[in-house]
Amino acid sequence: MISSASTSSISVSQLQRQVRAQQEEIARLHRLMEKKEAEWEAAKAALFEQFRLAIERQFGPSTEKYRVEQGDLLINEAEVAVDEEEDAATAGDANAEETAAESRQPAKRRTRGGRLALPPELPRVEVVHELPEDTRRCAEDGTELKVIGEEISEELHVVPARVEVIRHVRRKYACPACEEGVQIAPPPAKLLPKSNASATLLAYIATAKYQDALPLYRQSQIFARHGAEIPRNTLARWMVQAGQRMAPLIEALRRHLLQAPLIHMDETTLQVNAEPERKASSTSYMWLQRGGPPGQQVVLFDYDASRAGRVPVRLLGDYAGRLVTDGYEGYAEVVRKNGITHAGCWAHARRKFVEAQKVQPRGKTGKADWALNQIRKLYAVERQARALAPEARQALRDQKSRPLITQLRTWLDKSLTQVLPKSTLGRALHYLEGQWQRLTRFLDDGLIPLDNNPAENAIRPFVVGRKNWLFSHTPSGAQASAAIYSLIETARANGLSPYEYLQFVFETLPALSDDDLDTLLPWQWKETLPV
Repeated sequence: MISSASTSSISVSQLQRQVRAQQEEIARLHRLMEKKEAEWEAAKAALFEQFRLAIERQFGPSTEKYRVEQGDLLINEAEVAVDEEEDAATAGDANAEETAAESRQPAKRRTRGGRLALPPELPRVEVVHELPEDTRRCAEDGTELKVIGEEISEELHVVPARVEVIRHVRRKYACPACEEGVQIAPPPAKLLPKSNASATLLAYIATAKYQDALPLYRQSQIFARHGAEIPRNTLARWMVQAGQRMAPLIEALRRHLLQAPLIHMDETTLQVNAEPERKASSTSYMWLQRGGPPGQQVVLFDYDASRAGRVPVRLLGDYAGRLVTDGYEGYAEVVRKNGITHAGCWAHARRKFVEAQKVQPRGKTGKADWALNQIRKLYAVERQARALAPEARQALRDQKSRPLITQLRTWLDKSLTQVLPKSTLGRALHYLEGQWQRLTRFLDDGLIPLDNNPAENAIRPFVVGRKNWLFSHTPSGAQASAAIYSLIETARANGLSPYEYLQFVFETLPALSDDDLDTLLPWQWKETLPV
């Protein structure tokens, strides 16, 4: 009997353990199902946001402007999110009311229908309109009429492009007695000695393609209409050769750039069809650097098949100043190696919150609106500081920008725990968190700007042109394009006409030695121009 009771007792305890284990397994499965359902709902919401954002990109306006909501809704949301102290909240309300009052001011209306005055620097051709001889006497007594004034009106006149041929006639001289020692004037120095392209023609073609995004095949058609048959492959060969001849000047510009206290960098994609050991569809890159003081700006394009960190290492050499970029981590190697001060771009951070704002319901404000409002205030401070010296700019930032950054940091820490990471807003928050150290470096250095827009503005003409000419055929063509883009954008950055500057360079470079290349720098040439 004892043995039977013991066996029965053991069986019951085992059964109880099995029941508890099954209950725990069922509970675990329920928790797993709830977790999977939550993950599915989050993924579904993220996909829906991406769909709405794709629709907005396809059919919405292509602008980064964002909605600015008026009233106290933004301000109340900011106070709730940050949980500020009462006095800080009061100060925030005062600033907000001032901002809202400014936003309610009626905007200045632009006069419509007004005709812009024709630029005074354009050449004028006067056409004088006289009365007929028989009407220049008084109808009453026949006295000859005198000029008492004039009425002037101007109209814009365009002289169509004209293709002409310049004949270089080099006369030969010889002694008529001995018929020895024939002499002839040396040929004029040419950028492309074996071609029949003048410096003016090369500058015209380069400006049309690289500044006006006019592909070479269209230029060939235009020349044909004017009676000059120039095949597209000939135009392409001229551009490649011209770009290669610019290499010494590009290096002179690079030496000047690397002396700048701050450099902007960016990169964009490029397709090169005939590149060794690579498919025609492979993605290559055009890299951009920009820097220098006002009036001596340098913009350099460089082609490379890679986007790896070794490219900034090659381009920057031993540069150890300040570097402003977007959030791409490929710059980390050169920053670490050279001890560079690396700053981020608030325009990129703002762009992600603009996307988050686009997918939120219309008429409702949320965290994206608050972040954009705070970033807008940072840019307002920068507008005030634009004309200041670096020391005064930093002092103004300490006074006005640093409190904004402190509020933004507090709000960010709280929001990160409240928003799904894979949502559009979550990605914006995590980008801001990941770039925070770089984004706030401008507070401690008056030379560091708020964003990388100078680089983006300089690379935009290349992106626009790429939509028309689509690709480069060879790496040498891409490198030549980079050289010519560099000269055009450097001229534009210094307020010069790209066509006139290219014409000057193409005419002057063949007769110069490497020691005289500095005379070709845009700001050196600008000083020689008539005022």
